[in-house]
Amino acid sequence: MKKTSRLLNVTLLTVLMTGTAQADKAKAIKLFNGKDLSGWEFFLNDPKAKMADVWSVKDGVIACKGKPMGYICTEKEYENFRLTVEYRWPKGAKPGNSGVFLRISGKPMFLPKCAEAQLLHGSAGDMYGFQNFVIDGKGLSKNSNAVGGLRALKKVAGNEQEPGEWNKMEITAVGENITVVLNGKQVNKATGCDALAGKVGLQSEGGAIEFRNVLLTPLK
Repeated sequence: MKKTSRLLNVTLLTVLMTGTAQADKAKAIKLFNGKDLSGWEFFLNDPKAKMADVWSVKDGVIACKGKPMGYICTEKEYENFRLTVEYRWPKGAKPGNSGVFLRISGKPMFLPKCAEAQLLHGSAGDMYGFQNFVIDGKGLSKNSNAVGGLRALKKVAGNEQEPGEWNKMEITAVGENITVVLNGKQVNKATGCDALAGKVGLQSEGGAIEFRNVLLTPLK
């Protein structure tokens, strides 16, 4: 009877875990619909520039020219989530700089109050806190005179694809912890982060870059 009972418990646990995984998958939100930038706002350093001057959509891909500098961000705010985004530097172009903004709050500006998962070629996976957004972790460096109190947390490992190839970044933000996984390998983890609701953004920072498959799963 005990063996049968244990078997039933294991079976029930498997069913519950499968159901939970399916439920999480069902909750995934397509932040980018593959057709246009509905649901996104923008900020650019040049007040005369329009979103279409920098950002466009073709064949299920968001293309960013990189200039003028700024970002697009979701209209909605999220605090705890798992974000997946694929990006690449266009084939034949020199890889440049960009980033994924997390928990954007406060006044719109080039580098708003938020955490950033860096995409700069060679440094993808580094993390930053801008405008006194608090992040912490082993090896954290601070510069109170830069960008309203810059905090920087270097990646523990690199795992980028060659320029022109697609990279997949998965960012999990739950409470005070933010974890960055690049192409299946954990490359950074920030602790003691500001736990607040904010927008998710994609950065325009001088270099042409492309994005696709931007998915967000809200987490409790």
